[in-house]
Amino acid sequence: MGFVEPENVEDVGAGLTAQGYFASEGLATAMFLAMSLRRPLFLEGEPGVGKTELAKSLATWTGGQLIRLQCYEGLDAAQAVYEWDYTRQLLHLRTAEASGRASSTAEGELEDELYDERFLVKRPLLQAVSEGHDVPPVLLIDEVDRADDEFEAFLLEVLSDYAVTVPEIGRFSADVPPRVIITSNRTRDVHDALKRRCLYHWVNHPDFELEVTIVASRTTGACETLVRQVAAAAEEFRSVGLYKPPGVAESIDWADALARLGATELTADTIQATLGAVLKYREDQERVTDNDMAALIQRVMARAG
Repeated sequence: MGFVEPENVEDVGAGLTAQGYFASEGLATAMFLAMSLRRPLFLEGEPGVGKTELAKSLATWTGGQLIRLQCYEGLDAAQAVYEWDYTRQLLHLRTAEASGRASSTAEGELEDELYDERFLVKRPLLQAVSEGHDVPPVLLIDEVDRADDEFEAFLLEVLSDYAVTVPEIGRFSADVPPRVIITSNRTRDVHDALKRRCLYHWVNHPDFELEVTIVASRTTGACETLVRQVAAAAEEFRSVGLYKPPGVAESIDWADALARLGATELTADTIQATLGAVLKYREDQERVTDNDMAALIQRVMARAG
């Protein structure tokens, strides 16, 4: 039996949970509306809160191909849409010359052969709007805030009708529009025009009990006591104004590291020995270790219960 479109928010929550992704009610609602209204979903939030993981879980759940466009400074339309396979084009020319066909073929005709679709290398945006998708692919446009304003404007044009034009071939238009998830860590403000095209959701760090559930589902060998203490400590770290507060991914890494060392609970020694698994900046580590570690552990124990 193929994928059945969700009828309500609960269906979305259950579908994602089955893939090990525990969405808050607000996020599940935003995902349901994006799917039912066929609108891109724009997710903002701190690194490590699960924005990218949502797209991966959605693709696994729906059976759609995950197509990821990782944005970076200097990314342009050519790198995101298509390029020509110059090596194969050159090989085609040499084969035509070796066989003698080049001398008997009109120059324009031979040139047209070079721009056949078989020599086209489809990059993520073109892959997402090409034919051949039985179910909607999931197009993940990751960290769009790292790209330039010019690329943002181009992206807006592509998302308006899910079509891309390759001058040498023509227009590619999606028979099955992709499900689009756009993420941003908010290193800069994204233009309002792009946000207006999308549904928007700010992804917070999970609350304590939800983080316990997530960490427990993603770690092996960590006992319940340790998982609850890790979640409590991560929550504590996020409240003290660190340069880069830990995300859920760091909580999972930390629990895995502690379990591998055979720890069953947090102590001052185990925290200091494994702090690099959860805090990735020296200044943040110093801020934690320079404070009253005994008081920190006391607060963590009280929160963990």
